Amino acid sequence: MKVVIAGGGTGGHVYPGIAVAEEIRNTRPSWEVLFIGSRRGLEVQAVPEAGFRIRYILARGFPRRAWWRWPMALLTNILGFVQAMWVVGAERPDVVLGTGGYVSAPVALAAVVHRRPLLLQEQNSIPGIANRWLARIASEVHLSFIEARTYFKRKDNLKVSGNPVRAHILSGDRATGLKEFGLLAGKPTVFVFGGSRGAHRINEAALEAMRRLKGRVDVQFILQTGREDFEWARNLVEIEQLPARVMPFIRRIHMAYAAADLVVCRSGAMTLAEIAACGTPAILVPYPYAAHNHQVVNAGNLVDRGAAAMILDRELSGERLAQEIAHWLSDRQALSRMSANSRTFTRPDAAGKIVLSLERWSTGRPAPPVEPEDDEESG
Repeated sequence: MKVVIAGGGTGGHVYPGIAVAEEIRNTRPSWEVLFIGSRRGLEVQAVPEAGFRIRYILARGFPRRAWWRWPMALLTNILGFVQAMWVVGAERPDVVLGTGGYVSAPVALAAVVHRRPLLLQEQNSIPGIANRWLARIASEVHLSFIEARTYFKRKDNLKVSGNPVRAHILSGDRATGLKEFGLLAGKPTVFVFGGSRGAHRINEAALEAMRRLKGRVDVQFILQTGREDFEWARNLVEIEQLPARVMPFIRRIHMAYAAADLVVCRSGAMTLAEIAACGTPAILVPYPYAAHNHQVVNAGNLVDRGAAAMILDRELSGERLAQEIAHWLSDRQALSRMSANSRTFTRPDAAGKIVLSLERWSTGRPAPPVEPEDDEESG
């Protein structure tokens, strides 16, 4: 039994695939898993580090604010489709799973041409255009948010399964995490990050918030800056003696979650799935240029249920962020309620459900339809 998983670019598309692959390795060790990705994305490092084989094809996204780059992107993706046809034909997988990102589409199309069952995993509450179109020809589409169903014209192949989370995300403990980052035990800790590539707006606001809170609120920070802002942020923290551990990228992110009393982050679907699984209270700052504004919708799902707070990017400032951090850290009962509400969003069996569907489709036995009432309970 061989499964091809195609997805890449950012952690939001790579990590769900790794979570499914880990579930396969743990529960069906005889299966073979192959990733197909691009050399431009996080998968170049993340997939081999997780212990899985990967092959590469050409792929490039269509930047919404740089239309003049579209001809080159189109040519790149046509070549990528030719490569995907060759790889899928050579590997002969029993089933293909697409987890999104610009590399997913050519592999998904190649799977259909080669008559391989195609399953998709959509992380966001508002699905991207590619997955909306691919869903028409996919064998099955696994959704994370029940709200996403309204965006698909075809309904008979939709299943609400949740976002699969890597198993080690829940393995951190607070004492070890604080020690790993060189922080003080017994002191409130805020973990700030803008995704796998960082976010300059969040970095600026976080540093200004640290200045405002220094000497007034007993708090320490973990700041993941991304590579571009790392030297600048680290030098500023050292010069001004701000209470923060600054890192460009945190590979053992489960330790940062475990150490944190509060998280400040974007609201990508995988980030939300991880903080929900950990029950970590969060202040969400949705990325304002996400397709169809889906990060605002993602965040709203948690905020409406008391599972997070939100600051819109246009309203973000060091002063506002400092006020929010001080407010939440001063009310431990409110933090506890937010943590409890956050955990209601976790779906610990998401990876298992997807693996079961992969198994059924590989043998020509599609998964049974999900009853409407089950969908409602999982939303």
